[in-house]
Amino acid sequence: MIRIAVVGDIGSGKSYVAKQFGYPVFNADNEVVKLYRKSQKCYNNLKKILPKYIFSFPINKNEISRAIIANQNNIKKISRVIHPEVRLSMNTFLKKNKRKKFIILDIPLLIENKINNKNDILIFIDAKKNEINKRLNKRPGFNKKIIDKFKKLQLPLEIKKKKSNFIIKNNFKHNSVKKNAKNVLEIISKND
Repeated sequence: MIRIAVVGDIGSGKSYVAKQFGYPVFNADNEVVKLYRKSQKCYNNLKKILPKYIFSFPINKNEISRAIIANQNNIKKISRVIHPEVRLSMNTFLKKNKRKKFIILDIPLLIENKINNKNDILIFIDAKKNEINKRLNKRPGFNKKIIDKFKKLQLPLEIKKKKSNFIIKNNFKHNSVKKNAKNVLEIISKND
């Protein structure tokens, strides 16, 4: 099994590009949403460490947002509860798909949280800043303060780009992104 990980800026279209490869995708953001919705354990732990902010189950994303805006350190507290659970989900995903030729990892802080293996193939998703901003502004519940706090956790984009094996330019046009994904898979398959 070859692990391909998509990296890049918030809003660059990593999840969209990940789907274009046509192989199983592990999407960490979706796992977090599931945990907020379904995990009583996560709720109890978050309520314990953030009693001023977490009140309801399923966990309301606005409560999480208020905690993050109130204090940058709350991101670390939330991560200590959520990340181990996401890792468990990822390990289950990897076991389930171990016979697949490729799997795609869509994990926002993959490098920063040292989730990547040295054999992972990193693909940097490159998109124009103005396109990213336009798309972020359309997201439901978009909050610039939250995005800025998460950007502070990220490695500089230039470093991610340098660490990457491939760069896919995302012009947000379906055909070119799909073609780029196919080309990358062909190159990887030749070198395997």
